[in-house]
Amino acid sequence: MSEVAKITLDGETHEFPVVVGTENEKAIDISKLRGTTGYVTLDPGFKNTGSTKSAITFLNGEDGILRYRGYPIEQLAEKASFLEVAYLLIYGELPTKIQLETFENEITRHTLVHEDMKTLLRAFPAGAHPMGVAASLIVSLSTFYPESQDPNRNKEALNLTIIRLLAKLPTIAAWAYKFSKRHPVVYPKNKYNYVENFLNMMFQLPTEDYEVNPIVSKALNTLLILHADHEQNCSTSTVRIVGSSHANLYASISAGISALWGPLHGGANQAVIEMLEAIKADGGNIDKWIAKAKDKNDPFRLMGFGHRVYKNFDPRATIIKKAADDVLSSLGIDDPVLDIAKQIEEIALKDEYFVKRGLYPNVDFYSGIIYRAIGIPTEMFTVMFAIGRLPGWIAQWKEMLEDKAPIGRPRQIYTGPNKRDYVEIEKR
Repeated sequence: MSEVAKITLDGETHEFPVVVGTENEKAIDISKLRGTTGYVTLDPGFKNTGSTKSAITFLNGEDGILRYRGYPIEQLAEKASFLEVAYLLIYGELPTKIQLETFENEITRHTLVHEDMKTLLRAFPAGAHPMGVAASLIVSLSTFYPESQDPNRNKEALNLTIIRLLAKLPTIAAWAYKFSKRHPVVYPKNKYNYVENFLNMMFQLPTEDYEVNPIVSKALNTLLILHADHEQNCSTSTVRIVGSSHANLYASISAGISALWGPLHGGANQAVIEMLEAIKADGGNIDKWIAKAKDKNDPFRLMGFGHRVYKNFDPRATIIKKAADDVLSSLGIDDPVLDIAKQIEEIALKDEYFVKRGLYPNVDFYSGIIYRAIGIPTEMFTVMFAIGRLPGWIAQWKEMLEDKAPIGRPRQIYTGPNKRDYVEIEKR
């Protein structure tokens, strides 16, 4: 007999089915709670609410497990390319050699953006934040490709939209940065792979070719894989709930970019560098700032340490730490900010205070270090996160559509005034 949960309300006992996932995750199905009892649940932030069933990503924060479609993140980060992982997330299985080559070639053919995009870019002020520009230009793609506005049109049209998104976001991101500096844009080149192409568009100068460092390219490939999906987080849930209205994929992804922009979500690695800069500006006295972090009465907190989901360690941080070490060693950078980061990392990994509380360096700490080392400006950090997260957003949106999910419509508990009568302004 299937397990059930019993809830007693107003003297009556009601039974609700228990749903068990493939990794033995258990949930109480309350989809009929309001219709049966008249009650709703109150769960601020949806911390205990499963909004959907999903076959894409498994995350176990207590044991530090992250898997995409069943594949451990450690194996994918070590052996796969970012586009191989993107294919896995979006289409459900790892591609064959021919499937991957076709996928890569299709993306390469669509990396150019319409020249009219330059007109839109020129409308933004110098110094405009690249996240605002990226969100605006991504949603504008739906006007350049009006056939995309009906997500249920046909499978071929949807796949073309997916290819265009994966191909054009790196171009849009790099152009947003170039325009913010009022530098000439660099067009994509077919000779490069996905990661190399982005690096070239970011860093090539008009007077010289950009030479791709294979260690930098590999580290960035790894970072994008580690960011590719992370279950039902803020931005992913945003993509799903916008898409549940059958808004087109471009609009849904634009909403996800906007959600990611917040400092409590995608802006964490930017906050890491800002913290390190503040320590440097204060004279670089690391012992002072470690003491502040330990003082419960001091508002200062070490950014990039611990995680709200992973309770013991972040499996992504273990992987990216090596990439960070490789990049710093390869580039031989003399940067006081990065020196401070390495010293803080060394202390936090050994100090009993941090170890006992699970305040380990997380993926945001190491990604910020890598981005700074390879020359990506701080305001672009969250854009890099968006490029990595794009396959996961697409996969989640596609799954939501294929499952014929109902439109998202959370309930609330009203706490405002009771009914009261309107009084004309002259009598108030």
